[in-house]
Amino acid sequence: MFSYHDLDSAPAESKPLIEQSQKNMGMLPNLHKVLAEAPATYETYNTAFGLFMKNTTLSPLEQQVVFMTANFENNCHYCVPGHTWMMHAAKMPEAVIGALREGTQIPDAKLQALHDFSKGLLDNRGHIGNEKLQDFLDAGFTKRQALEVLTGLASKLISNFTNALAHTEPDKAFQKYAWQHPNER
Repeated sequence: MFSYHDLDSAPAESKPLIEQSQKNMGMLPNLHKVLAEAPATYETYNTAFGLFMKNTTLSPLEQQVVFMTANFENNCHYCVPGHTWMMHAAKMPEAVIGALREGTQIPDAKLQALHDFSKGLLDNRGHIGNEKLQDFLDAGFTKRQALEVLTGLASKLISNFTNALAHTEPDKAFQKYAWQHPNER
């Protein structure tokens, strides 16, 4: 139902976004091809994703925990393989990648606390209560980082929901990490 746009078919406002995506990634991911349909949504996604990756105090591994928690919870057939590919490329711990893909315990207490906090925010639409926030802070995170997690989750809302609506085909680069939610196996 949705089109995979390129520079020839995309709305004029999306063309600079497509060019930037190609420059930044060396390719135009299928997610971006779909997002090009709605320039405001595409730009919002790029902005939130970029700010989360470049301007937060969370480490690259911690950022991926936030992303993959949302990907798993939102059952994103596109983003789980995509972020698995990114995590492998960055040589992140295999045990962490596996736990995030399977929804099992992460073998690192601080990363598990981050996962639990992110999942709690999603499950409760932000209304996690002071006790859950305190658990997150007690694990070594800050109030700033609690708010930064929201930026990562915001970008994932756009990408995960876009992929659900559009049934976005995983890109060739990460098809080998194809994924199906454990509840659907």
